[in-house]
Amino acid sequence: MNPYAKLIFTMSLLLGTTMTISSSHWILAWTGLEINTLAIIPLIAKHHHPRAIEAAIKYFLVQAAASTLLLFSSTINAWSSGQWDITQLSHPISCALLTTAIAMKLGLVPFHFWFPEVLQGSSLTTAMLLSTMMKFPPITILLMTAHSLNPALLTTMAVSSAALGGWMGLNQTQTRKILAFSSISHLGWMAIILIYNPKLTLLTFYVYCLMTITVFLTLNTTKTLKLSTMMTSWTKTPTLNAALMLTLLSLAGLPPLTGFLPKWLITQELTKQEMTSTATIITLLSLLGLFFYLRLAYYSTITLPPNPTNHMKQWHVYKLTNTLIPILTTLSTLLLPLSPMILATI
Repeated sequence: MNPYAKLIFTMSLLLGTTMTISSSHWILAWTGLEINTLAIIPLIAKHHHPRAIEAAIKYFLVQAAASTLLLFSSTINAWSSGQWDITQLSHPISCALLTTAIAMKLGLVPFHFWFPEVLQGSSLTTAMLLSTMMKFPPITILLMTAHSLNPALLTTMAVSSAALGGWMGLNQTQTRKILAFSSISHLGWMAIILIYNPKLTLLTFYVYCLMTITVFLTLNTTKTLKLSTMMTSWTKTPTLNAALMLTLLSLAGLPPLTGFLPKWLITQELTKQEMTSTATIITLLSLLGLFFYLRLAYYSTITLPPNPTNHMKQWHVYKLTNTLIPILTTLSTLLLPLSPMILATI
């Protein structure tokens, strides 16, 4: 892709995200979401592969439908209340339509069907943007309207997302699809606590982005697209693969790694809200995700292939690694001791 075109698309992504997260008017927020959608589509389709074109079309159709629903929801609310302020969402139909629109944009169950397919058709760098940066504006809208949303609907979607994200990730062999279902599962954890403690949702999103960016950058460095390739990538960068194992275990939420912090705080908050049964269910469902995270960690470092594989072994060559990877890996694994300070800020 032309560097100037890539610069324009990147600046458009930053502009769209900034417009949405800083606006209090529905039309401005909708405009920012549309700019984001139009800027990411060329990045998805830049390889001119049929799978990439299919992913771009699916992404466009789903995002266009979600943006239409969001605009329709805000119009109904403006018709009944006479104002376009995002925080003044009061009409019950508008609240239901907004929840549906944001669920489509994020990939929450039952509107998750597009997300794994789009990630599978994208490059690892674009998939990283779709999993992290592109979710920030919709989550910001959810945070600003949290007081108006239906708790029962959000809890149902959250538990369903945690269940489906863990269940569907069990039999996947493509790393991008595994990370897509991981994202759906983490979105369930974010959505379940949104109404009761929005700051905790934001903290969970930040920690999830930190760990997911680390995993994507590492996979991009080792050019790992499926599990069979991951089994032989240890010969190229053994140290990086060991760090990847720790990051994956952190993404699974195992103590004493960073990923344990949001799950611990969410379970504690749900118990305070007298939702012990819900906390128990979503914690048990996270064990499904733990299985495929452990399988990824097992393939990356813990074991070596006992039999000859169909892939040629890679020579262990010295290769410069992205300087962000060691910094992000350290943050993704060692932030738990700072939890008292983090708790004080929220």
